[in-house]
Amino acid sequence: MENKTLKPLAGKIAVVAGATRGAGRGIAVMLGAAGATVYCTGRSVRGGASDINRSETIDDTAEMVTARGGIGIPIRCDHTEEEEVKALFERIAKEQEGRLDLLVNDIWGGEQLTHWGTPFWEQPLGDALLMQERAIKTHLITSYYGAPLMIKRGEGLIIEVTDGSTYNYRGNLYYSLAKISPIHLAAAMAEELRPHHITALAVTPGFLRSEQMLDHFGVGEDNWRDAVAQEPHYIESETPYFVGKAVAALAGDPNVHEKSGRALTSWDLSDEYGFSDVDGRQPHWGNYAKKQGLPLN
Repeated sequence: MENKTLKPLAGKIAVVAGATRGAGRGIAVMLGAAGATVYCTGRSVRGGASDINRSETIDDTAEMVTARGGIGIPIRCDHTEEEEVKALFERIAKEQEGRLDLLVNDIWGGEQLTHWGTPFWEQPLGDALLMQERAIKTHLITSYYGAPLMIKRGEGLIIEVTDGSTYNYRGNLYYSLAKISPIHLAAAMAEELRPHHITALAVTPGFLRSEQMLDHFGVGEDNWRDAVAQEPHYIESETPYFVGKAVAALAGDPNVHEKSGRALTSWDLSDEYGFSDVDGRQPHWGNYAKKQGLPLN
C-alpha cells in the first residue's frame, strides 16, 4: 500500500511519443517519478541528432525517467514512418505481454517550420505541409498502432499534447491547424474508443519554459527570470515538468474516463489535483491571461 501511494503508476506501461525534449521529456520524467515504465521515443539519439540539430536525446530522457524511480526505455522512432511505428508497438506488445496503459502523443518538430508574421499564401508551402505531417500525421499513425493494444485489454488512456485548449486562431494558419487538430483528434477518438472503455483527451501546458525557449531568450533554468525584461509574460511561464505532473495525475486518476473527449490545461489540472511546479511555484496561465487581457487559445 505504501508503494502504491508513493508510486501510483508502478507496473503501468506508457509510451511518450516525442520524448526528446520540452513537454514530452517533462511528461516522461514525471511518469517515471510516479513509478511507470516509460518508452521514450523520438528521432534524436546519442551520436545521431535529428534535423532540429539539438543536443537533447531520448537516451537522456530515459535515464532521467529511471533516475526518478521509473523504468526508462529509449527507442528511436520516426513517427512519420509507418513501419517504424508498427515495429515500436510490436516490440512493446512482446516485451510487456500486450500491455499498454498510456499513450502520450507529443510529436511536434515544427519550431523551425513556423513563419510568424507572414500570411499563409506567402509562406513556404513545403514547410507548411511538413509541419502538418509531423504534428498530425504522426499522431494518427501512432494512435492507429497503439490503440489496438488497449482495445484488447479493454482499458487505457490516450493523451494528445498540444498548444491551447480552444479552437481559436493562434496567430498563424499552419500553426493553428497543427495545434487545433490534436484537440479534435482526442474528441473524435474518445467517441470511437468509448465502447472499449478507453479514454482520450487533450492537454496543453501554459507558457512553456522548454530548453529551446530558454535558449531563445539566452537564459537557463537558474536565471530564467532575466528573460522577463525581453518578454514580460515569461513571468508566468512553467517548466515542462508542470504539464508532466498534470499527465501523471490524470494517469493515476481512476475516474479519468469522466474527462474523455475534453481539452484540459496544466493550470486547471494543478488546481484540481493540487500539484505545484518543480520550482515550488503554481503558475496559472488562465488567470494571468485574463488579468492581462490576453486572448486564451
